[in-house]
Amino acid sequence: MTVIGSDFDAATAPFRRELVVHCYRMLGSVHEAEDLAQETLIRAWKARDRYDEQRASLRTWLYRIATNVCLTALEGRARRALPSGLGTASDDPHAPLVPDLAVPWLQPLPDRHLLRGDPLARAVERDGVRLALVAAMQLLPPRQRAVLVLRDVLEFSAAEVAAQLGTSVAAVNSALQRARAAVAGAAPREDTLRDPDDPAVRDQVDRYVRAFEAADVDTLITLLTDDAVLEMPPVPLWYAGRVDYGRFIARVFAMRGTGWRMVPIAANGQPAVAAYCPDDRGVLRLHTVQVLTVTRRGIAHNVVFQDPQVFAAFDIALVLQRGR
Repeated sequence: MTVIGSDFDAATAPFRRELVVHCYRMLGSVHEAEDLAQETLIRAWKARDRYDEQRASLRTWLYRIATNVCLTALEGRARRALPSGLGTASDDPHAPLVPDLAVPWLQPLPDRHLLRGDPLARAVERDGVRLALVAAMQLLPPRQRAVLVLRDVLEFSAAEVAAQLGTSVAAVNSALQRARAAVAGAAPREDTLRDPDDPAVRDQVDRYVRAFEAADVDTLITLLTDDAVLEMPPVPLWYAGRVDYGRFIARVFAMRGTGWRMVPIAANGQPAVAAYCPDDRGVLRLHTVQVLTVTRRGIAHNVVFQDPQVFAAFDIALVLQRGR
């Protein structure tokens, strides 16, 4: 048995970031993920005298605690969702924009939480937090979700996962098979450009930004795939297809005016923008955070978040100075 003791902070520091990401995959909320990662470390500190390095690595032990903290937090909770997971697409660009604050909406993950450095490891982690994949994970029962994350994303062995969840290897394998089938449609496609630093992705996003800032809807829709999806939590409304996407954006400009500015950011290993809209005095105020899915065929998905909690998680300016 090994006592972590006074070296606890130094010993656990290398894992703190990835524990937040793990809790995010399980909960779909950045703020809850940060709280639960902190709860994990508190529980680990209290149990540090019982940690035995002969039975599990420190990383495996911490993930066992974190997973069970998440499973406890998920008991009796409604799943976090995106509008496209709750109903059919609208074909009315003038549908009422009424937020539904009773729904626990899925939140995006700022890229500052993701790995830096090794390109291969970074790409693997980005694949595991793609917004569509995290949304699909929320459809799973919590224990199936835990099995999928631990086995397929974090690559723990079936025996390790069984020990972490207090179950059998057979039960883990069965749960994994069901979970894989449920999220198969959200797996990255071959034509998906997953790295927001890819020059082709940057070019596509730059062209989208220029078209949006120019209020050029005709050009903007040429950058979309035929089946592009636009959704905007907390409004339970979404559109499918470049035509309805464009009709809705035309409505946005009619309602909010032109002169928008878009600042590139990144979320969930995907390109994103912070969109600023001029108010009545021409002050550019943060309006939305938009997370884009870019493929070789064009922009396939835009999830538009208008949520103060999301803004706070990204730590971006609420007012943009002119000229920026």
